[in-house]
Amino acid sequence: MSAPSPHTADSLLALAGERGLSHVKVGVTDADGVLRGKYMSREKFASALAKGFGFCDVIFGWDSNDQLYDNTSFTGWRTAFPDAEVRLVPETARDLPLEGDMLFVLGEFAGRAEALCPRGLFKRVLARAADMGFSVKAAAEFEFFLFEETPRSVRDKGYARLTPLTPGFFGYSVLRSGVHSELYADLLKLCADMRMPIEGLHTETGPGVLEAAIEVSDALEAADRATLFKTMTKTFAQKRGLMATFMAKWSPDYPGQSGHLHLSLLDADGGSAFHDAAKPHGMSDAMRWFVGGQQALMPELLAMAAPTVNAYTRMVPGFWAPTDATWGVENRTCALRVIEGGPKAQRVEYRITAADINPYVALSAALGSGLWGIANRIEPDAPVTGSAYDMRHPPERALPRSLGEAAARLARSKPAQELFGAAFVEHWAATRDWEQRAFDKAITDWELQRYFEII
Repeated sequence: MSAPSPHTADSLLALAGERGLSHVKVGVTDADGVLRGKYMSREKFASALAKGFGFCDVIFGWDSNDQLYDNTSFTGWRTAFPDAEVRLVPETARDLPLEGDMLFVLGEFAGRAEALCPRGLFKRVLARAADMGFSVKAAAEFEFFLFEETPRSVRDKGYARLTPLTPGFFGYSVLRSGVHSELYADLLKLCADMRMPIEGLHTETGPGVLEAAIEVSDALEAADRATLFKTMTKTFAQKRGLMATFMAKWSPDYPGQSGHLHLSLLDADGGSAFHDAAKPHGMSDAMRWFVGGQQALMPELLAMAAPTVNAYTRMVPGFWAPTDATWGVENRTCALRVIEGGPKAQRVEYRITAADINPYVALSAALGSGLWGIANRIEPDAPVTGSAYDMRHPPERALPRSLGEAAARLARSKPAQELFGAAFVEHWAATRDWEQRAFDKAITDWELQRYFEII
């Protein structure tokens, strides 16, 4: 018996017993999309499947570097960091080939913490879609750089003069993938074994950069896959003496690293709600309004789709990232790319997102804004033809230029509060404001190089 197919609590316990596992690995996702977890004894695992378990709520009170927020209200020293309730999700169980016969199961927060839980957030948006008569398909694709480095070596080097896996600009290179075919094959097998199969894997433009497109699935499964892919790819690399980074942009010399999201809606009969052969570009009214909502709300929701300070360095003309809330048909200079896929594959690609996203939160923004557009019949602008970088766009399509500005826009957004709940919006905006303030205290290499001697 293996774990690729969705499990029940009983089948999981039977599988753990069959394998003779003394412990099972479980994990939950924090605000930044970092998987936090533990090994749980088989007896405790059985209890957790039946009744849930407690997990310190500090993960809602600290950032990706375990530094405590000073501006959130959910938890803190004043509450003494009690446990938050977590329920395990048996159908997320997967083999963990990187650890022998180990099983891995995702959890989600319940009770009071559910309002802030990234997975819980996306489930609420999916429930909204279901109430409107839609089911949702989704997929993520990630670019990531590989380095011949270790966690210790990058720190010893001060994150400078790093050695990429391969030199030069070799996008879609058959040569590079052939030379490193064993690495590619092992990663493809790992992803297949963990039920996050890769549809396409290739080099991208830049030294040591790869792109992986995960196969389409039901949207919640797609979010789980995207979250797991990032952590497991990093683990896979480090076990081979390499490091993978999913930063939005690690160097000013190369394009940023995208984390594009593909979305489509199905109607009650299972057919495409996005396709209408009689309409321009095959876009149904629902798809047109969906794109209209995504375009209209993108400036307000950007802090959910671009959640780090670093993400905003990627949004510059000519580097394969959008700079305004634009859309076009098969146009990769736009923030939203409509793909004419016919009845089976008509979809929209949400291109504003980078590889640094929390997939649950970013998908919530992408889907929630589209559903808002359908509900309010929001018409998009005319599609961009040619380069969006060379056009002047209406002021309302301008995107925030920093995380702090984006956080302030989100905090004021009434549609965001309607779509995601006031508690989530308040907390998320505060955490992004914290991230911006942490950066504002830093002295960058650029400043040292420019001013140290001459000023």
